[in-house]
Amino acid sequence: MIDHPAGPAPIDPPSSPTFMMPDDACDAHFHMLAGHDDFPLWQGRAENPAPGRDFDGWLGSYRTHCRTLGISKGVVVHSIFYGPDNAITLETTRRLGPGFRSICLVADDVPEAELDRLADAGCKGVRLNYVHGGLLSWDGAKALAPRLAARGMHIQMLMNAHRHMADIAENIRALPVPVVFDHIGWPDIAAGISEPGFQGLCALLADGHAYAKLSGLYRLADAPYAGTDAHVAALVEANPERCLWGSDWPHIMLADAKTPDTGQLLDALARAVPSGAQREQILVHNPSALYGL
Repeated sequence: MIDHPAGPAPIDPPSSPTFMMPDDACDAHFHMLAGHDDFPLWQGRAENPAPGRDFDGWLGSYRTHCRTLGISKGVVVHSIFYGPDNAITLETTRRLGPGFRSICLVADDVPEAELDRLADAGCKGVRLNYVHGGLLSWDGAKALAPRLAARGMHIQMLMNAHRHMADIAENIRALPVPVVFDHIGWPDIAAGISEPGFQGLCALLADGHAYAKLSGLYRLADAPYAGTDAHVAALVEANPERCLWGSDWPHIMLADAKTPDTGQLLDALARAVPSGAQREQILVHNPSALYGL
């Protein structure tokens, strides 16, 4: 049996952001965890949830996170901790209520009935991990796209803009669904915003073919995350109507990153996007349109 290490606990509660959050703000990227006895963990996972909390405890921690930050809506992204079983994610949206949607994990050969079940339960897309691999392949995602479009769903993708964008950009333009890129495209920050892959991501936003989540900054730079300001600002400049914000709570599989204070992540958004109107677009109007919130 594999002895999986336990991941860290999130900062609970986070600090409050230093700016006034707009009404109906959305956390468009978070995960949900549970105790070992609540939902079965996938054998292929890299780590275990932090110990000491059952499902109700993790839900309570996330509710505190939302109250402290001024968030009332959200999108839970199914964690690879639970593999192809989306039960914890669907139960999370049921428990948190009508202001919440989900992104689920499926395989290339997902049956029609399963897609219908997920869509009926508030799932708005499926996630593809182009960096580490997983259940869904890129070829599978492209083949799945018309079936997703028929259900008002989309593709969410983790990729490295500097490594992958040149290979996938034209395919993305041809898809019948938008692609939502996690963590500002996980670019090479040191290469700057002129790096061709990152510019390719900006072009997809500008043309309306893709969205970018202004999330995961702590995976790319140390607090207060000023090293990511230029990239965040460039994506917003490319198309403020195609940007979303997410906390990435509870910050699993950190590798060399440090557990962030989510209030500081929101302050980083405010620093890179000083316009209150643009922040409201990112936090309220864009997730409302994309996720039906």
